[in-house]
Amino acid sequence: MTTSFASALTAARDAAASQHYPQGALYVVATPIGNLADISLRALHVLQMVDCIACEDTRHTQGMLRSYGLERPGSQLLAVHQHNEAEAAQQVISRLQQGQRIAYVSDAGTPGVSDPGARLCAALQTVGLRSIPLPGASSVTSAISVAGAVTPTQGESGFMFAGFLPTKNAERLSAVQKLAGEPRCTVLLEAPHRIIELAQALALLGERPVTLAREITKQFEDIATMPASDLVAWLQATPQRVKGEFAIVLHPVAQEQGDGLPPEAERVLKLLLAELPTKAAVKLATEITGASRNTLYDRALELKREAEE
Repeated sequence: MTTSFASALTAARDAAASQHYPQGALYVVATPIGNLADISLRALHVLQMVDCIACEDTRHTQGMLRSYGLERPGSQLLAVHQHNEAEAAQQVISRLQQGQRIAYVSDAGTPGVSDPGARLCAALQTVGLRSIPLPGASSVTSAISVAGAVTPTQGESGFMFAGFLPTKNAERLSAVQKLAGEPRCTVLLEAPHRIIELAQALALLGERPVTLAREITKQFEDIATMPASDLVAWLQATPQRVKGEFAIVLHPVAQEQGDGLPPEAERVLKLLLAELPTKAAVKLATEITGASRNTLYDRALELKREAEE
């Protein structure tokens, strides 16, 4: 154990030991995505307490546990990864049915998002066993939090997680073309050896802003926002920029505002508002003109306010 985490284990015991940890449950534990300090006190306590730790890579997990002073014998580590997830789930189920507590960790971050874990939790649901989340680090939410891409004023709210796009060029281009029509903020993930190819495909999005978040929480973390058409040049400007793991945030499609509606769309909207309730008028105007429903609705409210003044 490094001395820097000795006090953290004491704090973990003091903060979390009094909580209830049911037997026969799987504890899905988020672990750091780069910075070892990004571990929760509850995670440290659970990793000490459980009977067994299921993990994506036993060697990687043993190294992480060693850093915290929590090294385990090999018999207490169970490999559960994308190639054996279904079979290994049966071992986990058997242990849980015996009343054991088991933690599950992926190599980094929150399991079951883009890492293994989802099938394991689904298998437990089918037999009535419980999965308990221990939240923590995630490259997806970390990138979103600093991109400034999800705001109430940018039309479509929320975001979509698309994960890793296909690796074959034609399929990747097809996926990007579909994303071009997705108005919401979209989060992608990519490995360093494919980031240039992804950037070339994303160039189809032209001026749409994109935030590249590289090596989040690590020493050489790099986060930059630019038009999609500039991604390749930015990445190739220095060799360091193509190293590390990437989370990519496609900002929402810009929405036309108020008087920025095409003249024909505004004319149709005004005619329909004169005869129909607002929602019905907006619905028909959207179908007739193809303009954004949100933009038409906002403009309809503006027109009604203007008429009342």
